[in-house]
Amino acid sequence: MNYKLFFILFTFVCSSAYAQPNPDRAIVGKYLQSATKSAIDSEMVQAALFFSGTPYVAGTLDRDSVEQLVVNLRELDCMTLVENCLALSRTIQRPSPDYESYEQELQQIRYRNGFINGYVSRLHYTSDWIFDNAGKGIIEDVTYALGGRKYKPNVFFMSENYQKYPHLAADSSAVQQIALVEQAINARNNYYYIPKKEIAQRQSLIKSGDIICFTTAIPGLDISHFAIAYWHKNQLTFIHASSTAKKVIINPESLNDYCNAIRSCTGIMVLRPVNSNK
Repeated sequence: MNYKLFFILFTFVCSSAYAQPNPDRAIVGKYLQSATKSAIDSEMVQAALFFSGTPYVAGTLDRDSVEQLVVNLRELDCMTLVENCLALSRTIQRPSPDYESYEQELQQIRYRNGFINGYVSRLHYTSDWIFDNAGKGIIEDVTYALGGRKYKPNVFFMSENYQKYPHLAADSSAVQQIALVEQAINARNNYYYIPKKEIAQRQSLIKSGDIICFTTAIPGLDISHFAIAYWHKNQLTFIHASSTAKKVIINPESLNDYCNAIRSCTGIMVLRPVNSNK
């Protein structure tokens, strides 16, 4: 073997890999440079508008065989848009915001108690995400304060349809763990929602930057969509990663009209991001 040639090729490959820029780090840097530090509700809107036009792509968190923190700001779905806006909004409030602190915030938001411990440690069900992030003081569920009615989740979709999820299909023990998570969610008695027929009369209490969760009648699911409330041209609408438009958009319809047009939508939950004191 020509060891000299091997060493040259090895050095070239390593140097090329190291020289590859991280596009997501660049996006975070661009946002941190352009954003104006303010209250977190304003930060949420700034971040959501920053991602306008970003392609909608589902399943970006499930491409790796081993569970790890996935950063992908080039492709977003409804959940990852909200998570990343919240992480960036909390990062900009830090004394020295940078990419590493953004990653810390994202992990804290996405995983149960902020720790990565396999696929089940990710907060897959939105009702579980709400419970965990409210407990960590990252968001406040204001649905009850806005006149919400009692909501009783009955989730089972993931455990009964485990074949749809590669990680679950490959690991029967993970299916059992997900079923236990579902049981814990269903046992909670602290969820509220605003029925869609009452949204119009409650909407004046919703602020730009609030997180909107769309409750659903689809069996086994709790919430089918996730968005950021936005008062635009005297109309309450929302910013979201739209599977129809295939990108992040300001929804052209009002929140009320959107909900009423979707038969499976039963109403909304409203979450309010909490200012970080870091």
